[in-house]
Amino acid sequence: MILPIYLYGHPVLRTPTQLVTPDYPGLAELIANMKETMYASDGIGIAAPQVGVSLRLVYIDVDVLSEDLPELKDVRMVLINPEITIDESVPTTSREEGCLSVPGIHESVARHEKIHLKWTDENWQTHEQDFEGYLARVIQHECDHLFQTVFVDRISPIRKQLVRAKLNNIVKGNVNCSYRTRAYTKTKR
Repeated sequence: MILPIYLYGHPVLRTPTQLVTPDYPGLAELIANMKETMYASDGIGIAAPQVGVSLRLVYIDVDVLSEDLPELKDVRMVLINPEITIDESVPTTSREEGCLSVPGIHESVARHEKIHLKWTDENWQTHEQDFEGYLARVIQHECDHLFQTVFVDRISPIRKQLVRAKLNNIVKGNVNCSYRTRAYTKTKR
């Protein structure tokens, strides 16, 4: 089922996430729905908070970029309870990023070029691996969502000020997207 993408400004994107347990009800269905939602939205990664679920769960499929980045061929990953370790001595590189929860905004973000990741997959197998380059960037971006961070939190204050009007429109739900979205609407008491 295609789920709505929760937009910047919605409290679920700033809500602490919970660890996923093997007995989490409907986990396989949630993963399937996240995949379907991401593909319908033309994304390359999606985190559970983006579909309104405060869990440490990410799906990534970067195969679509493999024509330009052959190392991404057939790279599809379910990350359950991912843990990133970053060696602060590794340099950062700035590159433009966008996000399904922040439609219409693309900004340069500095990220570490190499990371170490420990995670569990959908079959409850534990993995540990180093990643670098573009895949390391995508993993960092998606895992940020699990810790209440969106990419615009990582841009310079000047750039954030320059996109402030666009961010305010997203908060209000005044965006045109080719996919279903959900903005935060305050209820009056």
